[in-house]
Amino acid sequence: MPVLPIDTGRYGTSEMRGIFDEENRLQKLLDVEAALAWAHGKTGNIPLKDADKIVEKASIKYVKLDRVNAIESEIRHDIMSVVRALSEVCGSSGAYIHLGATSSDILDTATALQLKEAVDLIGEKLDDLEQALLKGVHAHKTTIMMGRTHGQHALPITFGLKLAVWMRETSRHIQRLQDCRKRLLVGKMTGAVGTQAGLGPHAIKIQELVMERLQLKAVEVSTQIVQRDRFAELICLLSVIASTLDKVAIEIRELQRPEIREVSEFFERKKQVGSSTMPHKHDPQTCETVCGLAKIMRSLVIPALENIPTWHERDMTQSSAERFLIPEACILIDHMLASMINVLENLRVDRERMRKNLDLTQGRMMSEAVMLALTQKGVDRQQAHELVRKLAMRSYFDKAPFRQALLEDKVVSGRLSEAEINEALNPTNYLGTALTQIDQAIIVTCQERAARGLSD
Repeated sequence: MPVLPIDTGRYGTSEMRGIFDEENRLQKLLDVEAALAWAHGKTGNIPLKDADKIVEKASIKYVKLDRVNAIESEIRHDIMSVVRALSEVCGSSGAYIHLGATSSDILDTATALQLKEAVDLIGEKLDDLEQALLKGVHAHKTTIMMGRTHGQHALPITFGLKLAVWMRETSRHIQRLQDCRKRLLVGKMTGAVGTQAGLGPHAIKIQELVMERLQLKAVEVSTQIVQRDRFAELICLLSVIASTLDKVAIEIRELQRPEIREVSEFFERKKQVGSSTMPHKHDPQTCETVCGLAKIMRSLVIPALENIPTWHERDMTQSSAERFLIPEACILIDHMLASMINVLENLRVDRERMRKNLDLTQGRMMSEAVMLALTQKGVDRQQAHELVRKLAMRSYFDKAPFRQALLEDKVVSGRLSEAEINEALNPTNYLGTALTQIDQAIIVTCQERAARGLSD
């Protein structure tokens, strides 16, 4: 009976859950055993006909999960359960299964096969997330809105600039994942304590052949296990990706507040329910879920790091933790990426509300522009700052337009004409290099996507 929400199908795509289901895990273990037998056959360690028989039967078509589980319930050893179940269907050829290997050779290499599939899926979703953001940057390059610091109105920006920042952060994650793959997707066939003694004189060649068949890199050197810095790097990276998604989701949640209402998640008008008791609610449920799952993702970093130490050449302190860590991290980040892609592709952007919100501070958001305009007219920068600060405070406490306070001040009106004041108070005139930065971000992103064989 399913217990955890991953098991019930609440989180994660069917493709990612399928990578980590029991049958696919068993098939990966069988694939490694088959590759080992094939390599032994190639090097003349075992008869080719027996190697071919093992390769043929190393499939969940013949080796059933129920049988493996039944054997494990008796002998209490996961890999020997697979070895015995495979031997049963191989007849006399079964005598050559697992020859010279240790459990970690099979377990760690099978994990690399699963991670290869998982990382491919994660990479595809990062590409899709980048594309969704790229489209948004194009659409909202000049969509002017309020920039905020400390939760307060600061200076005008464009929504495209905000999206461009998220886009380039996603691009960096794509680069990090590509780099991580080189260290992560490795297998081993080094036997007990890593010396390859049990694999005979062709040990190095056997490892090369196994990894060639499985399309993995071989470890440069190992103990009895693949060193866990590789897995820890992946979990840390996935947690960093999760934190970026958390940041994006938090921003959308904040901007969806009725008091702001500049962007919002898509809400199905005809059927979607926001609250069990308040029928009017349009909650940002997807973004809130992403934020919640980010907490779980970050919590996986500590056990991943603690899995790096081991007693001597091997102990079992990693395996029990990794049964949770690796599937959970991959499935949850997969769900989070799919969710955020959906949010961004269907995001509702209220340009009119963005323009209205610019006026909430009655022009005070342009105080820096006014201050700099005064310095260009010869006013000392510090004196200009203090003067504009006082006028901004007057506007705030008197609830009067900032423009009025400026026009009424003799120093300001003596240095700036009414037209120059109006020019300084126009938010579209104070975007600096924002549009240029956006253009550059688009160019770099498109170049990188083209190098990966992707379109804009």
